[in-house]
Amino acid sequence: MNARRLLAPAQRPATAATLAAGGYIHAQLYVDEYRFVHIIGPLFLLQAAASFALATLLLVGTPPLLLTAAAAAIALGALVGFTASRTVGVFGFAEHGLQPAPQAVLSLLAETGTVLLLAIWQMTLIRQHRTARPPVGPPNWNRATTRTPAD
Repeated sequence: MNARRLLAPAQRPATAATLAAGGYIHAQLYVDEYRFVHIIGPLFLLQAAASFALATLLLVGTPPLLLTAAAAAIALGALVGFTASRTVGVFGFAEHGLQPAPQAVLSLLAETGTVLLLAIWQMTLIRQHRTARPPVGPPNWNRATTRTPAD
């Protein structure tokens, strides 16, 4: 049996699950630790809300390209924010290493999983689109066409 055929039904719920997991972790961190951190706290809450909303929309139906792009942007934004907070800082806020544990590692796994699943999903859609198109070839000149003059 074709592996792509087996994985296709699982791609949407798996992507929604990783996106929702990242949102849950950010919501938990907002409530437990970052609620009072200027600018960063509200960004954690915004990321959580957007993740939950996009995960729900992914489960509802076949997503258009804009929806999958938004899901990728949320996940990539979280990864960029994580990296920036450990290197140059974000709005004067900095973290070190994989703190807070275990949420930092779990968030990295969830966000990376979301990006990878979305990339696989898009590659699958591109391949399906390519196989669905009829092959392009030279015109069939052997076909006999007759025209009768109008009287």
